[in-house]
Amino acid sequence: MSRKRLSRTGVNETIAQLFPRFLTAKSAQGVSAKTLTTYRTHFQCIGKHIDLSIPIRELARSDIDSLIVSMRQSGLAHNSVSSYVRVFRTFLHWCNEEGYTALEFPNMRDRETVKEVYTDEELARLLEKPERDSDFAEYRNWVIINFLMNCGCRASTVRNIRISDVSLSDRQIIFRHTKTGKIQSIPLCSSMVSILKEYMTVRGGTAQDYLFPNQFGEMLTESAFASAIRRYNTQRGVKKTSLHLFRHTFARKYLIDCGGDAFMLQRLLGHSTLDMTKHYCAIYDSDIAGNYDAHSPLSQLNRTTKRIIRR
Repeated sequence: MSRKRLSRTGVNETIAQLFPRFLTAKSAQGVSAKTLTTYRTHFQCIGKHIDLSIPIRELARSDIDSLIVSMRQSGLAHNSVSSYVRVFRTFLHWCNEEGYTALEFPNMRDRETVKEVYTDEELARLLEKPERDSDFAEYRNWVIINFLMNCGCRASTVRNIRISDVSLSDRQIIFRHTKTGKIQSIPLCSSMVSILKEYMTVRGGTAQDYLFPNQFGEMLTESAFASAIRRYNTQRGVKKTSLHLFRHTFARKYLIDCGGDAFMLQRLLGHSTLDMTKHYCAIYDSDIAGNYDAHSPLSQLNRTTKRIIRR
């Protein structure tokens, strides 16, 4: 028997009063701690552009329009405004489901931007193996950057990998901590297998230990991981220090330099749908012309025809 949604349209509760309940509900649904933090920080910014003491039943579409205009006038970039609006829309969707309001408004679309990636020269510096007398942290960071260029995974996934997740004999690694919550099996190239084989001998530890720990054998915190890579890159003379940039770099090189296909890239990057993978394909369209001869059916046919004529 279906349950009717509880109508609460008469309740005079404010946006500010309902937001903590929204967070509790999302936490109960299994939303990650990182996403909950994003909700909180985004809501703080939203509160600078809309009166959070407005009763939710009095909130109108004109208030949403004023919110967007205010954020734009404050100098926020389009994609930042889009991100804040998505969070507020998620909050209102929950309010609708709970019967507090029936207000709807369309989502804002991000504008396509071409992400700057690490150049081959920069990668050559970062992938140069440290000297034997280097400390463990530098060696670990070198292995991590090799790893990121092997599969393009997220930083949070790297931090959560345990030694037991690695199978060098099968040339694969299991990702148990992913954004989608789904377990992934990712292949390791020959170079990565060799690097991990040596690293795991040096690293030691038990099966349940973290593969890439801090100096105390504990999981790297998000900030410590970012700081470690920032320091490593800077010492190598590379000004770019973004961890997520390795993911973009992997995607570009896989698609453009290595001739990979979108479906395999979707699997490697752990996207639940092709939408985000299409985004990577779209932003690198301008690069496709550079090596299109290697993939063009016409170019291949012309080479075949020339071989036949010469015979």
